[in-house]
Amino acid sequence: MFHFTHGLKYSLRILSFGRKRTIHQLINMEKPCVLITSFGSPGGIYKRFEPCFEKHFTIVPYETFTSDQKNLADWVEVVFVWSGALKVDRVLMRSLPNLKVVVNGGVGVDHLDIPMINSFGVKVCNTPHVVDNATADIGMGLMLASARNIIEGHHYSLTHNNKVLPESLLGVDISGATLGIIGMGRIGYKVARRAQGFDMKILYHNRSRKKEEEEKAVGATYCAKMEDLLQKSDFVMLVVNLSPATQKLIGAKELAMMKPTSTLINICRGHVIDQDALVDALQRRVIRAAALDVTYPEPLPMGHPLASLPNVIILPHMGTHSIETTQFIVEKMVTNALAVLGGTHPPDEVKV
Repeated sequence: MFHFTHGLKYSLRILSFGRKRTIHQLINMEKPCVLITSFGSPGGIYKRFEPCFEKHFTIVPYETFTSDQKNLADWVEVVFVWSGALKVDRVLMRSLPNLKVVVNGGVGVDHLDIPMINSFGVKVCNTPHVVDNATADIGMGLMLASARNIIEGHHYSLTHNNKVLPESLLGVDISGATLGIIGMGRIGYKVARRAQGFDMKILYHNRSRKKEEEEKAVGATYCAKMEDLLQKSDFVMLVVNLSPATQKLIGAKELAMMKPTSTLINICRGHVIDQDALVDALQRRVIRAAALDVTYPEPLPMGHPLASLPNVIILPHMGTHSIETTQFIVEKMVTNALAVLGGTHPPDEVKV
């Protein structure tokens, strides 16, 4: 076991995973130790954001931790989770006797067993309210790309050298069309604000109705029954949290209620849609198209039937994947960890 004296710096050689080179020659033990997947590794935080963490913490890469757990486990007070790459299970929790907080980069925490983590006296935090704009943007982007066949047009321009466009590239207008938003929380509301700029008619379904002034501000009409929204909308966008009540919220029954000219857009969680039912609906042209930022599993296996369909767009869950939003997420992660370590209430603790 290492022996340290408070306030002094000690040399500790830590090797990066798979490389025989030093990434930290000197660790300042005045800074709390955090466990994190190596920066720049698959599933890890991009290296451009590494200084944001190093300013406040001593970094213990997970790959190093697994090779020298005996000497490092007692020092770890924070676990940072990014893209679910670091699995926080009971085995890991038992190995970290001084762990105080697990901080997730992003809003969704369905990959974390929060009651189990809390049972060790450890808090869980996430990073809400910073992904709203980026997620709303990707929703609009998917709607535009699907409606106007933008991806097909790109491929056509690379493989054809003529001015006559085929009928297959004919798209549909979103201006003046009806957008149905299922889930009118912060992100759903931002989608409505963007759609208003396209002169779209906006319907929404939510567990609770918005205030009248909020509805008027974006020109939204409340549908108490989701069925009414599905039947009237040209585009249906899913923006709900994943819960037992929303799992497979959209199945064969709901898809059959939609217009045959309509498009389903999902920017929340893959499990909100019955994916097998969606494949069948797209194959039989029950609906016109689907545009998905999320699926299950992620990524989809090669050769999955959903990926072979011509009337679907699939993105690799990149709704929050922008430089600015990632910077905000990183800053929130740091803020929550420092709050817990400082003995104050973290701003984004997740409780169940």
